[in-house]
Amino acid sequence: MLNSFDRLLLIRQVPIFQELRDDFLVRLASIMEEQSFGARKPIFTQGDEGRSLYVIVSGRVRVHIGKQELAQMDKGGFFGEMSLFDAEKRSASVTTLSVCDCLVLTQQQLYEAIDETPGIALNIIRILSRRIRELNVRIKDQDAELMSFKGPPELEIEPSRSLRVVPNVRPN
Repeated sequence: MLNSFDRLLLIRQVPIFQELRDDFLVRLASIMEEQSFGARKPIFTQGDEGRSLYVIVSGRVRVHIGKQELAQMDKGGFFGEMSLFDAEKRSASVTTLSVCDCLVLTQQQLYEAIDETPGIALNIIRILSRRIRELNVRIKDQDAELMSFKGPPELEIEPSRSLRVVPNVRPN
């Protein structure tokens, strides 16, 4: 378990909280619950209901959709922030890679905090936008890699037959 001072130091390093006043961070850190998870255990699964943000105190997690890894995070990393703002189900799964302790902020706690300090909402929006841009770059890079290997598909039309797509495989 973290003492109040260690909680404050950790929370202060989290990007969405960095621009907030210390008195607000002290209050926020004091209301967050600490949860522990064993190694290689799911914290939540894609499709689960979600109303909490997690900040990693210790350990390492893997964010993934099925077997496709999106990110790995360790101390000071945070995840689950999207579920704080919408009523949608979890868009990805998070699984521990080692024993992991997290601080948890619920949707209700965040809404009360935003009422008190609206700037926190702007910080979270900035972070979400940055993560979306990073994922877009990864997808673009993966698409470019695939295209360089296979090339764009070519259309082939045969008389009296339907249109079909023929992959363009370049010999090495």
